[in-house]
Amino acid sequence: MADKDFDKPDDGDEVLGAEGSEAHASDPAAQGPASDGPDTQPEELTVDDILGAAQSDEAAVAGAPEAEHDLLLDLKRVQAEYANYRRRTEEQREVEAARAKGSVAKNLLPVLDDLDRAEKHGDLAEGSALAAIADKLRGVVARLGVERYAEAGDAFDPQQHEAIFQAPTPGTTEATILEVVEVGYRLGEIELRPAKVVVAVPAE
Repeated sequence: MADKDFDKPDDGDEVLGAEGSEAHASDPAAQGPASDGPDTQPEELTVDDILGAAQSDEAAVAGAPEAEHDLLLDLKRVQAEYANYRRRTEEQREVEAARAKGSVAKNLLPVLDDLDRAEKHGDLAEGSALAAIADKLRGVVARLGVERYAEAGDAFDPQQHEAIFQAPTPGTTEATILEVVEVGYRLGEIELRPAKVVVAVPAE
């Protein structure tokens, strides 16, 4: 019987690849999905999640070595201080923004007064160049959030109106604005200028 040629495999023999059985064993795809794959990773927490989580001192040090308790409590206090600092900073930023708007608007009030006087004298004819400029300027002021107030016939409010004269008027039962000498302006809760008015008061 002829000797078997060991250099050539039989048809039924299994042929390993160039890497051999060890490469097959080390192939991650051959071992199936890992237990700690992307789908099983814990969701990553943000700074807001950490700072917003309520936690007692006992919970903060639970499971930690006793020697680290003070460090963990200090970290908890620092986190709370940072959250308060960020809140105060945001509030201060809003106040400064409103103050800046108010400063710009307050410098425009004399111009608005001139436009009101020009309108009363008929100098802001519809379609004129001056009327177009007035409309644009008033639009800018309105977009800043500035509101004007005080109209003749409104009830007099000493918190909002400055009475420059009181006129006893028959038939008047309560203090009422008789004439607006200088219109008032406000920006949100900020009083830019109180309205100066003539007040009708009950006649004695």
